[in-house]
Amino acid sequence: MIDEIVPAGVAASECFGDVPEATLYPQERAALGRTGEPRLLEFATVRHCARDALGRLGLPPAPLVPGVRGAPRWPAGVVGSMTHCAGYRAAAVTHRSGIRTLGIDAEPHEPLMEGLLRYIALPEERERHTELAEQYPDVHWDRLLFCAKEAVYKAWFPVTQRWLSFHDAQVSPLPDGTFRARILAERPPGQPSQPEAFEGRWLARDGLLLACATDPRPLR
Repeated sequence: MIDEIVPAGVAASECFGDVPEATLYPQERAALGRTGEPRLLEFATVRHCARDALGRLGLPPAPLVPGVRGAPRWPAGVVGSMTHCAGYRAAAVTHRSGIRTLGIDAEPHEPLMEGLLRYIALPEERERHTELAEQYPDVHWDRLLFCAKEAVYKAWFPVTQRWLSFHDAQVSPLPDGTFRARILAERPPGQPSQPEAFEGRWLARDGLLLACATDPRPLR
């Protein structure tokens, strides 16, 4: 599934459940700390996916230790993203020379909790949500908006090292499986240039929503 929404040149791998034989490097296990078996398997499986994706790029397996705010630290010259939700784990990677940054997210294809849409959506997004929900009721557009914004954040943070709130990005999903995100956050004085927009694709299938956001342009 994830292969269908990542750009050309991006290697992706997914699992529809945990892989009991998935292993962790010592530094990965140490970074995880004390945790229960479900979280350990989830953590190991998504890294199993990531190392499989690295192999598809012709790169050797490597430890993928969480860094600031949990973002994985990829090998030099690589950009990537990981995601997991109930019954699904995935990773996508590519060479930095091809795409500046990318982010993927997976969510269960079900409505958001009551009242959560107002928290994550701008007024324009809520208006668009109403239109889409009426025209295409088979898609939970509120959850898709959340999924796309999470993917945007995962693409944003590695190149800015800054938080991005839900209201700092205006996301416009389209029924054709694409979306565009416009960044509303102001650039702090003295800080390098930041992405102004992200392009994305989404997919709804088998009880899951997947989204991938990319900025293929170099930072100016």
